Amino acid sequence: MALLHTRRLLAAPRLASTAARASSWWSHVEMGPPDPILGVTEAFKRDTNSKKMNLGVGAYRDDNGKPYVLNCVRKYVTVQGISGTGSLRIGANFLQRFFKSSRDVYLPKPSWGNHTPIFRDAGMQLQAYRYYDPKTCSLDFSGAMDDISKIPEKSIILLHACAHNPTGVDPRQEQWKELAALVKKRNLLVYFDMAYQGFASGDINRDAWAVRHFIEQGINVVLSQSYAKNMGLYGERAGAFTVICSDAEEAKRVESQLKILIRPMYSNPPLNGARIASTILNTPELRKEWLVEVKGMADRIIGMRTQLVSNLKKEGSSHNWQHITDQIGMFCFTGLKPEQVERLTKEFSIYMTKDGRISVAGVTSGNVGYLAHAIHQVTK
Repeated sequence: MALLHTRRLLAAPRLASTAARASSWWSHVEMGPPDPILGVTEAFKRDTNSKKMNLGVGAYRDDNGKPYVLNCVRKYVTVQGISGTGSLRIGANFLQRFFKSSRDVYLPKPSWGNHTPIFRDAGMQLQAYRYYDPKTCSLDFSGAMDDISKIPEKSIILLHACAHNPTGVDPRQEQWKELAALVKKRNLLVYFDMAYQGFASGDINRDAWAVRHFIEQGINVVLSQSYAKNMGLYGERAGAFTVICSDAEEAKRVESQLKILIRPMYSNPPLNGARIASTILNTPELRKEWLVEVKGMADRIIGMRTQLVSNLKKEGSSHNWQHITDQIGMFCFTGLKPEQVERLTKEFSIYMTKDGRISVAGVTSGNVGYLAHAIHQVTK
């Protein structure tokens, strides 16, 4: 009897849990769509082709296709931080709570895919302005200026400080000056996202030029930064969110509110990632070593762009691939069509997002010839 009674007691929760599942509060929650970048990686992992290439994820790799840990980082043990994504979300929540004049955020078209859910989930309204011209694979500067000139005053505009993700297309300094003048005239709040400082030109000061110019012009600016790429701190998630204030007293008030916003998010960030970044930036010999390594990473990416175009010409391609070397940073909008991308994956085991964006860091001297051959085959 005791055993039977025990069995009944064990069975009851099963029946109860089944009933609970049937009437779950969360039964309406739909399966979310796969992430376009992570989905590419999963397909790449399943592929057994020895020549397979993953050109989807924007993480720097060396010329052997291996993750690159900077020597200036190797000297320290690190743990997880929050990085660019977290700092963007802090900023989005801050604007949602305190930027009372507008809930509209104008993103370049296209922009990093994660910008949309970050701002949308913080309660902001997403708008867009022209940025990239697919016909020329370059900046649609006149379209951008025209759209920005029509943005209502005291709205928020997001600008990629350098190495635009996903297009690899940046304004020239003269164009940045024109953009700054227009933004100032429209009295817009600028949200700079700087995830790739140093990866555009190899010079961190040159890559920060736009941000500094806007501030010098007296334009209201907030800034999100990531140290994941330019310091190789991917697992450490070290980042920063900055608000440019008018004086020290205002800065204290803003800081107090940011702390209040952060408290229910993650309370306090881990220290190690930030300590590594701080140590590198404030130790002269480490800073010098870091700057050399950042330039080395940027130069390798620039070199791969040149080699890819050169190999396409060797293959006999008659297309104009100049945009590959004109674009800058880790990413390149190749101009490949979705059906061509599909052929690259099926026939050559080369993985990238459907819009033809590749992470140039995934190209090496060992596979650039294979990539050029494959691209030529699907674009003939």
